[in-house]
Amino acid sequence: MAGFIHSLLGPRVPTEELARRRARYLTPTLILMAARVLLLLSVFLPYWHMELEAPQYPKGLYLTAYVNYLAGDVKEIDGLNHYIGMRPLHQAASFERSVAVWAIVAMFLLVEGAAFVHSKWAVLLALPAVSFPAGFLLDLKFWMTSFGQNLDPSAPLSASVKPFTPTVLGEGGIGQFRTYAELGNGFYLAIGCALLTIVGFYFHRRAYKPLADAMRGATPALGGV
Repeated sequence: MAGFIHSLLGPRVPTEELARRRARYLTPTLILMAARVLLLLSVFLPYWHMELEAPQYPKGLYLTAYVNYLAGDVKEIDGLNHYIGMRPLHQAASFERSVAVWAIVAMFLLVEGAAFVHSKWAVLLALPAVSFPAGFLLDLKFWMTSFGQNLDPSAPLSASVKPFTPTVLGEGGIGQFRTYAELGNGFYLAIGCALLTIVGFYFHRRAYKPLADAMRGATPALGGV
Protein backbone atom coordinates (compact mmCIF):
# COMPACT_ATOMS: atom_id res chain seq x y z
CA MET A 1 0.00 0.00 0.00
CA ALA A 2 2.81 2.42 0.90
CA GLY A 3 4.43 1.75 -2.46
CA PHE A 4 1.18 2.48 -4.28
CA ILE A 5 0.70 5.76 -2.44
CA HIS A 6 4.29 6.75 -3.14
CA SER A 7 3.82 5.97 -6.83
CA LEU A 8 0.55 7.93 -6.86
CA LEU A 9 1.97 11.02 -5.19
CA GLY A 10 5.20 10.91 -7.16
CA PRO A 11 8.70 11.84 -6.04
CA ARG A 12 9.39 14.46 -3.40
CA VAL A 13 11.88 17.15 -4.27
CA PRO A 14 15.22 16.75 -2.44
CA THR A 15 16.12 19.74 -0.28
CA GLU A 16 19.30 20.49 -2.21
CA GLU A 17 17.50 20.25 -5.55
CA LEU A 18 14.71 22.55 -4.33
CA ALA A 19 17.23 25.15 -3.13
CA ARG A 20 19.13 24.99 -6.40
CA ARG A 21 16.10 25.24 -8.70
CA ARG A 22 13.39 26.81 -6.58
CA ALA A 23 11.79 28.70 -9.48
CA ARG A 24 11.46 25.49 -11.47
CA TYR A 25 9.28 23.85 -8.80
CA LEU A 26 7.50 27.01 -7.70
CA THR A 27 6.30 27.94 -11.20
CA PRO A 28 3.67 25.18 -11.67
CA THR A 29 2.40 25.71 -8.13
CA LEU A 30 1.88 29.45 -8.69
CA ILE A 31 0.21 28.93 -12.08
CA LEU A 32 -2.18 26.33 -10.71
CA MET A 33 -2.90 28.63 -7.76
CA ALA A 34 -3.89 31.42 -10.15
CA ALA A 35 -6.04 28.96 -12.12
CA ARG A 36 -8.10 27.88 -9.15
CA VAL A 37 -8.55 31.47 -7.96
CA LEU A 38 -10.04 32.36 -11.36
CA LEU A 39 -12.39 29.40 -11.13
CA LEU A 40 -13.57 30.38 -7.66
CA LEU A 41 -14.13 34.01 -8.68
CA SER A 42 -16.24 32.86 -11.63
CA VAL A 43 -19.00 31.83 -9.21
CA PHE A 44 -19.79 35.49 -8.56
CA LEU A 45 -19.99 36.58 -12.20
CA PRO A 46 -22.46 35.83 -15.02
CA TYR A 47 -21.72 32.92 -17.31
CA TRP A 48 -24.25 33.77 -20.02
CA HIS A 49 -26.43 36.68 -21.15
CA MET A 50 -29.43 36.86 -23.46
CA GLU A 51 -31.40 39.85 -24.69
CA LEU A 52 -34.89 39.32 -26.08
CA GLU A 53 -36.52 41.88 -28.35
CA ALA A 54 -40.31 41.70 -28.51
CA PRO A 55 -42.91 44.18 -29.90
CA GLN A 56 -44.54 44.61 -26.48
CA TYR A 57 -41.16 45.23 -24.81
CA PRO A 58 -39.46 47.98 -26.88
CA LYS A 59 -36.58 48.26 -24.38
CA GLY A 60 -35.96 44.52 -24.54
CA LEU A 61 -35.91 41.81 -21.91
CA TYR A 62 -32.71 40.50 -20.33
CA LEU A 63 -31.75 37.15 -18.89
CA THR A 64 -28.50 36.49 -17.06
CA ALA A 65 -27.35 33.02 -16.04
CA TYR A 66 -24.96 32.48 -13.15
CA VAL A 67 -23.79 28.98 -12.32
CA ASN A 68 -26.38 28.67 -9.55
CA TYR A 69 -29.28 31.00 -10.42
CA LEU A 70 -31.01 33.02 -13.11
CA ALA A 71 -31.43 36.79 -12.93
CA GLY A 72 -33.12 39.49 -14.97
CA ASP A 73 -36.55 39.55 -16.57
CA VAL A 74 -37.24 35.87 -15.89
CA LYS A 75 -40.95 36.33 -15.11
CA GLU A 76 -41.62 38.40 -18.23
CA ILE A 77 -39.74 35.98 -20.49
CA ASP A 78 -41.65 33.05 -18.97
CA GLY A 79 -44.86 34.92 -19.75
CA LEU A 80 -43.93 35.21 -23.43
CA ASN A 81 -42.69 31.62 -23.60
CA HIS A 82 -45.99 30.41 -22.16
CA TYR A 83 -47.81 31.49 -25.31
CA ILE A 84 -45.65 29.31 -27.53
CA GLY A 85 -45.69 26.36 -25.12
CA MET A 86 -42.19 26.60 -23.67
CA ARG A 87 -41.65 25.52 -20.06
CA PRO A 88 -40.68 28.03 -17.32
CA LEU A 89 -36.98 28.82 -17.26
CA HIS A 90 -36.44 27.67 -13.67
CA GLN A 91 -37.13 24.09 -14.81
CA ALA A 92 -33.99 24.12 -16.95
CA ALA A 93 -30.81 22.73 -15.36
CA SER A 94 -32.31 22.83 -11.89
CA PHE A 95 -30.05 20.03 -10.67
CA GLU A 96 -26.96 21.59 -12.24
CA ARG A 97 -27.66 24.91 -10.54
CA SER A 98 -28.23 23.24 -7.18
CA VAL A 99 -24.80 21.58 -7.19
CA ALA A 100 -22.80 24.10 -9.23
CA VAL A 101 -21.14 25.97 -6.37
CA TRP A 102 -20.15 22.76 -4.60
CA ALA A 103 -18.88 21.32 -7.87
CA ILE A 104 -16.70 24.38 -8.44
CA VAL A 105 -15.39 24.17 -4.87
CA ALA A 106 -14.56 20.51 -5.52
CA MET A 107 -12.72 21.42 -8.73
CA PHE A 108 -10.87 24.14 -6.81
CA LEU A 109 -9.68 21.54 -4.30
CA LEU A 110 -8.77 19.05 -7.02
CA VAL A 111 -6.58 21.59 -8.81
CA GLU A 112 -5.00 22.45 -5.47
CA GLY A 113 -4.34 18.77 -4.86
CA ALA A 114 -2.85 18.41 -8.34
CA ALA A 115 -0.10 20.85 -7.37
CA PHE A 116 1.04 18.40 -4.66
CA VAL A 117 0.86 15.25 -6.78
CA HIS A 118 4.14 14.91 -8.65
CA SER A 119 3.12 12.11 -10.98
CA LYS A 120 1.11 11.71 -14.16
CA TRP A 121 -2.00 11.11 -12.04
CA ALA A 122 -2.12 14.84 -11.26
CA VAL A 123 -3.65 15.38 -14.70
CA LEU A 124 -6.74 13.41 -13.68
CA LEU A 125 -7.30 15.73 -10.72
CA ALA A 126 -7.30 18.79 -12.96
CA LEU A 127 -9.32 17.28 -15.82
CA PRO A 128 -12.73 18.41 -14.44
CA ALA A 129 -11.59 22.06 -14.26
CA VAL A 130 -10.14 21.91 -17.78
CA SER A 131 -13.32 20.39 -19.26
CA PHE A 132 -15.77 22.50 -17.23
CA PRO A 133 -16.27 25.35 -19.77
CA ALA A 134 -17.06 22.88 -22.55
CA GLY A 135 -19.39 21.01 -20.21
CA PHE A 136 -21.24 24.22 -19.38
CA LEU A 137 -21.83 25.02 -23.06
CA LEU A 138 -22.94 21.48 -23.86
CA ASP A 139 -25.37 21.50 -20.94
CA LEU A 140 -26.73 24.90 -22.01
CA LYS A 141 -27.17 23.61 -25.56
CA PHE A 142 -28.95 20.50 -24.28
CA TRP A 143 -31.50 22.48 -22.26
CA MET A 144 -32.11 25.06 -24.99
CA THR A 145 -32.76 22.24 -27.45
CA SER A 146 -34.97 20.36 -24.98
CA PHE A 147 -37.09 23.44 -24.30
CA GLY A 148 -37.40 24.50 -27.92
CA GLN A 149 -38.10 21.06 -29.35
CA ASN A 150 -40.70 20.05 -26.77
CA LEU A 151 -43.34 22.77 -26.95
CA ASP A 152 -46.74 22.28 -25.34
CA PRO A 153 -49.22 21.60 -28.17
CA SER A 154 -52.06 23.10 -26.09
CA ALA A 155 -50.38 26.52 -25.84
CA PRO A 156 -52.32 29.52 -27.30
CA LEU A 157 -49.87 30.04 -30.18
CA SER A 158 -48.79 26.43 -30.67
CA ALA A 159 -50.35 26.29 -34.14
CA SER A 160 -48.21 29.17 -35.39
CA VAL A 161 -44.87 28.09 -33.89
CA LYS A 162 -43.06 24.92 -34.85
CA PRO A 163 -40.49 23.29 -32.54
CA PHE A 164 -37.12 25.06 -32.82
CA THR A 165 -33.71 25.22 -31.19
CA PRO A 166 -32.96 28.57 -29.53
CA THR A 167 -29.61 30.12 -30.35
CA VAL A 168 -27.02 29.59 -27.62
CA LEU A 169 -24.62 32.23 -28.93
CA GLY A 170 -25.16 35.06 -31.36
CA GLU A 171 -28.38 36.28 -32.96
CA GLY A 172 -31.48 34.19 -33.34
CA GLY A 173 -35.21 34.33 -32.89
CA ILE A 174 -38.60 33.10 -33.90
CA GLY A 175 -41.49 35.04 -35.37
CA GLN A 176 -41.42 38.63 -34.13
CA PHE A 177 -39.01 37.80 -31.32
CA ARG A 178 -35.24 38.32 -31.73
CA THR A 179 -32.60 37.07 -29.32
CA TYR A 180 -28.96 38.02 -28.80
CA ALA A 181 -26.89 35.71 -26.65
CA GLU A 182 -23.31 36.01 -25.44
CA LEU A 183 -20.96 34.56 -22.85
CA GLY A 184 -20.40 36.33 -19.56
CA ASN A 185 -17.28 37.21 -17.61
CA GLY A 186 -17.71 34.23 -15.31
CA PHE A 187 -17.40 31.88 -18.26
CA TYR A 188 -14.27 33.68 -19.45
CA LEU A 189 -12.74 33.26 -15.99
CA ALA A 190 -13.49 29.52 -16.23
CA ILE A 191 -11.78 29.50 -19.64
CA GLY A 192 -8.82 31.30 -18.07
CA CYS A 193 -8.68 28.63 -15.38
CA ALA A 194 -8.65 25.86 -17.98
CA LEU A 195 -5.88 27.52 -20.02
CA LEU A 196 -3.75 28.28 -16.96
CA THR A 197 -4.18 24.69 -15.78
CA ILE A 198 -2.91 23.39 -19.11
CA VAL A 199 0.07 25.77 -18.97
CA GLY A 200 0.66 24.81 -15.35
CA PHE A 201 0.90 21.16 -16.27
CA TYR A 202 3.47 21.90 -18.94
CA PHE A 203 5.72 23.29 -16.20
CA HIS A 204 4.57 20.55 -13.82
CA ARG A 205 5.81 17.88 -16.22
CA ARG A 206 9.01 19.83 -16.90
CA ALA A 207 9.74 19.99 -13.17
CA TYR A 208 8.77 16.55 -11.93
CA LYS A 209 9.22 14.11 -14.81
CA PRO A 210 13.03 14.07 -14.44
CA LEU A 211 12.56 13.27 -10.77
CA ALA A 212 10.11 10.48 -11.58
CA ASP A 213 12.47 9.06 -14.20
CA ALA A 214 15.33 9.18 -11.73
CA MET A 215 13.20 7.47 -9.10
CA ARG A 216 12.46 4.63 -11.52
CA GLY A 217 16.10 4.44 -12.54
CA ALA A 218 15.31 5.62 -16.07
CA THR A 219 17.94 8.34 -15.93
CA PRO A 220 21.21 8.43 -13.97
CA ALA A 221 20.78 12.04 -12.91
CA LEU A 222 18.18 14.78 -12.75
CA GLY A 223 19.65 16.87 -15.53
CA GLY A 224 17.67 19.64 -17.23
CA VAL A 225 17.76 23.35 -16.72
